[in-house]
Amino acid sequence: MICWLTGYDEQGLQAQITKDVDYETFFREAPEINPNAEKIKGVICGHRVEEIAEPLMQKIRWLDKLVDELAKGKSMDKILRE
Repeated sequence: MICWLTGYDEQGLQAQITKDVDYETFFREAPEINPNAEKIKGVICGHRVEEIAEPLMQKIRWLDKLVDELAKGKSMDKILRE
């Protein structure tokens, strides 16, 4: 799910984890945000993700929303907006 959103492969994701980067660096260095990320809609932490104006916070909340949907048992094809 994280790789889908950010474009990291397993090795690139592990490198970011090993470097213990912050969210800003993690998303800035992401190979490519998935174009379907714009389809992520709904409420997370009391905010509609599609209405968040600050780009970094929106990316963070996109990731939160994906994880939340997985935790609620939603199927991966629906979570990944395929």
